[in-house]
Amino acid sequence: MSYEPRVKVKYHKEIHPALMKQFEYKSPMQVPKLMKIAINQGLGEAIADKKLLDFGINEMSAIAGQKAVTTKSKKDISNFKLRKGMPIGVRVTLRGDQMYEFLDRLISVAIPRIRDFRGVNDKGFDGRGNYTLGITEQIIFPEINIDKVNKIGGMDITFVTSAPTDKEAFALLKEFGIPFKNQNK
Repeated sequence: MSYEPRVKVKYHKEIHPALMKQFEYKSPMQVPKLMKIAINQGLGEAIADKKLLDFGINEMSAIAGQKAVTTKSKKDISNFKLRKGMPIGVRVTLRGDQMYEFLDRLISVAIPRIRDFRGVNDKGFDGRGNYTLGITEQIIFPEINIDKVNKIGGMDITFVTSAPTDKEAFALLKEFGIPFKNQNK
């Protein structure tokens, strides 16, 4: 028997039928699903110190379980001494089983390690059923060795869903177990 992530099994066994019933969909294909998770970290300080980029790639690859790539600037900004094409960030896009594994680690391990945590802000929806969560410290992930961190930085985690509305996306992410501040939307 092949391995399936427990969040994926939970989606098919519990979340899918619950959303089908809650929104009264006519077809099972209408039920929203998680398409991908995109993780992005801006490293503006990498303009002055190129080693920060290597640290960022290594940390992001460890967190995501997949090789991260650099993002380059799209235009020149003289005030920031920035030229077009300079590497200024790191990103990784997760799909399939790796996406579900990351979501499981995020919900069950990383989020509970956030200091003074009172719930995830529910204002990160974009109007099209996608949600972006900002994390201020990458050290909440157990893959990061706190002794080897040279600079604490945050990241954005974007959940791209097939939901047509924010309400449906909120219900989907809440069923996955993301602890929102306001549980009733």
